[in-house]
Amino acid sequence: MMNCELLATCSALGYLEGDTYHKEPDCLESVKDLIRYLRHEDETRDVRQQLGSAQILQSDLLPILTQHRQDKPLFDAVIRLMVNLTQPALLCFGSVPKEPSFRHHFLQVLAYLQAYKEAFASEKAFGVLSETLYELLQLGWEERQEEDNLLIERILLLVRNILHVPADLEQEKRIDDDASVHDRLLWAIHLSGLDDLLLFLASSPAEQQWSLHVLEIISLMFRDQNPEQLAGVGQGRLAQERRTDVAELEVLRQREMAEKKTRALQRGNRHSRFGGSYIIQGLKSIGERDLVFHKGLHNLQNYTSDLGKQPRRVPKRRQAARELSIQRRSALNVRLFLRDFCSEFLENCYNRLMGSVKDHLLREKAQQHDETYYMWALAFFMAFNRAASFRPGLVSETLSVRTFHFIEQNLTNYYEMMLTDRKEAVSWARRMHLALKAYQELLATVNEMDVCPDEAVRESSRIIKNNIFYVMEYRELFLALFRKFDERCQPHSFLRDLVETTHLFLKMLERFCRTRGNLMVQNKRKKRKKKKKALDQSVASGNAPYSPEELEAMWPSLAEQLQCRAQDSELSLDSVVPFDAASEVPVEEQRAEAMVRIQDCLLAGQAPQALSLLRSAREVWPERDVFGAQDISPEEEIQLLKQILLAPLPRQQGLEEQGAEEEDEEEEEEEELEVVQVSEREFNFLDYLKRFANSTVLRAYLLLLRSYKQNSAHTNHCVVKMLHRLAHDLKMEALLFQLSLFYLFNRLLSDPAAGAYKELVTFAKYILGKFFALAAVNQKAFVELLFWKNTAVVREMTEGYGTLDGGSSSRRLPGWSPEEEAQLRELYLAHKDVEGQDVVDTILAHLKTAPRTRRQVIHHLVRLGLADSVKDFQRKGTQIVLWTEDQELELQRLFEEFQDSDDVLGNIMKNITAKRSRARIVDKLLALGLVAERRELYKKRRKKLAPSSLEDLEEEENVPEKDNEEDEEKEGSEAEQPQGGSVISAEYLGQSLHQEGFSAPLLWLQNCLIRAADDREEAGCSQAVPLVPLTEENEEAMENEQFQQLLRKLGVRPPASGQETFWRIPAKLNPTQLRRMSASLSQAEEEEKLQLGLESKVPGEPGLEEEHQQEEEHQQEEEHQKEHRAHALRTLMLARKKEAGLVSPEEEGTSGGKEQLIMAPKKRQLLDSDEEQEEDKAPELGVPGIRKKKRFQIEDDDGSD
Repeated sequence: MMNCELLATCSALGYLEGDTYHKEPDCLESVKDLIRYLRHEDETRDVRQQLGSAQILQSDLLPILTQHRQDKPLFDAVIRLMVNLTQPALLCFGSVPKEPSFRHHFLQVLAYLQAYKEAFASEKAFGVLSETLYELLQLGWEERQEEDNLLIERILLLVRNILHVPADLEQEKRIDDDASVHDRLLWAIHLSGLDDLLLFLASSPAEQQWSLHVLEIISLMFRDQNPEQLAGVGQGRLAQERRTDVAELEVLRQREMAEKKTRALQRGNRHSRFGGSYIIQGLKSIGERDLVFHKGLHNLQNYTSDLGKQPRRVPKRRQAARELSIQRRSALNVRLFLRDFCSEFLENCYNRLMGSVKDHLLREKAQQHDETYYMWALAFFMAFNRAASFRPGLVSETLSVRTFHFIEQNLTNYYEMMLTDRKEAVSWARRMHLALKAYQELLATVNEMDVCPDEAVRESSRIIKNNIFYVMEYRELFLALFRKFDERCQPHSFLRDLVETTHLFLKMLERFCRTRGNLMVQNKRKKRKKKKKALDQSVASGNAPYSPEELEAMWPSLAEQLQCRAQDSELSLDSVVPFDAASEVPVEEQRAEAMVRIQDCLLAGQAPQALSLLRSAREVWPERDVFGAQDISPEEEIQLLKQILLAPLPRQQGLEEQGAEEEDEEEEEEEELEVVQVSEREFNFLDYLKRFANSTVLRAYLLLLRSYKQNSAHTNHCVVKMLHRLAHDLKMEALLFQLSLFYLFNRLLSDPAAGAYKELVTFAKYILGKFFALAAVNQKAFVELLFWKNTAVVREMTEGYGTLDGGSSSRRLPGWSPEEEAQLRELYLAHKDVEGQDVVDTILAHLKTAPRTRRQVIHHLVRLGLADSVKDFQRKGTQIVLWTEDQELELQRLFEEFQDSDDVLGNIMKNITAKRSRARIVDKLLALGLVAERRELYKKRRKKLAPSSLEDLEEEENVPEKDNEEDEEKEGSEAEQPQGGSVISAEYLGQSLHQEGFSAPLLWLQNCLIRAADDREEAGCSQAVPLVPLTEENEEAMENEQFQQLLRKLGVRPPASGQETFWRIPAKLNPTQLRRMSASLSQAEEEEKLQLGLESKVPGEPGLEEEHQQEEEHQQEEEHQKEHRAHALRTLMLARKKEAGLVSPEEEGTSGGKEQLIMAPKKRQLLDSDEEQEEDKAPELGVPGIRKKKRFQIEDDDGSD
């Protein structure tokens, strides 16, 4: 039922009396109210449906449009309302609804649109539209107002909407050569002269803004037309058409005669009331007996085991795609009008309009998917030009290599989107079909140019072919389309066009290769380099252990080097890091690995590096004097290094991956680099043809051949030609020995009209003859019919089974001998209970047999019964590869929570739900754009400087994650502090700059940070903002070293060398961080005043002392917790050494005593003065207390960067 307000509004429009429409005084306001109602309709489009059921457009709007054209405001409002009402149903609902209730509303709206289209099929309505459009186009650009341009666009949109309405085939039931609703609409357009206005808009340089609208209207006008048939209208029936019709009639006559003959054989001379029952020998029934046939013998040929069975229902998601485009012949007068329109369009408009549309597409001035109209127009009008009177100059705009490239790019893009966007795969497949048709027509036009009498045209064709055959992407396109053909998304017509286009491309390529002696083509090869993490020399050298005698002989030369360098107390420690910051193993547990690295350096003859490692390790792990005491003498260092050299340290064997055997283990972090190598090679047509010799391509061709009765003669020829190329030219007849293909051959040979398919019949007999000749030699050929085959199987079928083993037998590893199995069992039993090492890696290192992979060893251990499952040998680590959306949000939340902490990565790994390796989390943070460089995730170590006044300055030191990343990350290296250097806080730098007179530049910098924060909050996204100094004072400040140091401290990025001029605020800083930085600058002056006030007060102010006491207690608690953790780790390491037999009783006792002393809780006394603090920092000799770690040298000079 119609809404009462809507009904009242419609009643206020006016009324129709006879042929005269009388409008009401409030007619204009009523039309505007209807527009307002449509703007606020619900998701079921209730207003649109009510207006359609009331037939407002037919009874009110069209009469107003035709009879009250002089009322310009009313005319404009009616046009606006009509454009809204005729909007396509797909745009109203977004897509075809799947829910039944919404689908009903969709079909209802579609039915109303079809009624609107039928109402518009009159000369009156289009006459008014064309007259109005003509008057508007007569105005010059200086006279035309904005309202005039809007009215032109709305008229074009209205015509587009009316033409877009699909035909109701069940309702119309029109045959060919009969006038449908669409034909009557086209005839009304022709009589009103609107087609001439469309040609003017397409050819006029001043009206290029309407080019896409015009192209869309033209494409909808020719939606159901065939360009080849349209080109031959009015020229009489061609001889080829007559031959085609005669052949079709002959096929029908032969089938009819065969059916009459069959019926005559079925009728006996004497009628029998009993059909009889027969036993078919050799055909078993359900049991062991022969099948009993209860019908007459004349029905025996039609017997099948499927009789009486319920056909299996195919699910909707697996059904073949339906054909959407239906071609039909319009009435003769409509076809003549369309033929003349095409001729005029090609002569006057095509090149200009297609160039304008291409420019709009490249400059992204068009709407999404508007390139499909461009590709349709290219395919249709080039085919019309080729079929009518071939004149290459009329289509020269789209006849170039750039057009080939544009079509190929879109075709590849649609192909990739169809594979990824599975919900819209059908829509992407339709667009891909349009692109394929355009590509096919381009090839057909270039092929037609080869036989043109003009030498210049033939030369242009040769240049185009030389370019497209040279580039690899054009040659690989058809193979990719065949491999991913999916009949659930792509209709049968797509496969037909793909086969015909491939046939044309191969024919052109073969002819081009025959005319050219040797054709050089481009070849691209993707080479993947696997860049593994560099293994330490310790692992490499651990495979070949030295005897004690060899080590003793090696020591004198090492001792000489150490004597020269041991006295150098300032040996550089900055570049030597004894631990791996990127490892998942905590730093406290890497002491054993550091010891092994020192031993490897000694074994490699690198004594200075071993000494540097020893001293660095002493700084990192001073507990228990494992690497020597802090006051160790040079002679004692040399003796300690000798002990390390001679000690049998436990080692972990290197992880040696065997290529594809270990691809499934994600914890082996390796970086794959794809390098595309471009080269030239001589093209061989047969080698290229071999690429089509696979089962995927053959399945597609067989699918098309199944409908040989519905296919055209040209389509069947294309299929047979490809199969003949594979069977005859490549000598691969066995590739076609497949039961489904033979079943099709049997159906073809038993077809009464087989005489009409002589080419198919000849080829079928050729393949069957080759098969039976092979079956006489190879009895297994009948079994091979059941399977699709590749080229290797084809070779084995024809040359004998086992012929391919000779080439690959050398690569196969021999089986396990009894001696090898005994050695494997002995190694497994000896190393299976050893902690800290992987048993399979140890077996691989000591296995003295033929080289084996990790997988082979694991499977043989399971086969021998030594292990229960392969899962028992999985390496520690996570196998999680993909990140879900929730996990990414959790990672982002954790990063924002801990980004100001000292150990961002460590805190994230502790709190994240799905545990992953450190490298996976770092890579994901980089991919999400949360950090720009890996260095931002380095662990920060804070040290306390000696106070210059009453202020304690913090020191932040970035520990590199990898030693070799310094060369890879050069950008921003100037902003990094060197290891061991002091970093002064931003507040202190701002205070000193205030004292030096840089107050104005600091205020300018503060304002820049605040403006950047405001802009990023408003825009929602961020990008790097340059700091542009506009005054001389600010320029001088930007050149000051201390001011630049403040910028680095705040995180401002210096200009890139040779590319940038100004410093930039990085995009990674969020508004909160920017405001915090600005606040730190504003506090500098306040802190200076506060410091002056504090100096005037007495030194022993209670409030300040209490604050110092609280800070000192907090630091002592942290030190105490660290000592507890270190004690637990030392106990664990001592237990491992005991198992390995590396701990002497004296060392064990000494270690135990020290641990007891360290574990004794001893709190430091609170200090009341600076002098007592300085005295307490000096270690007391002989007192076993808590030693404060000093890992970095503190320098006062900070101008090193």
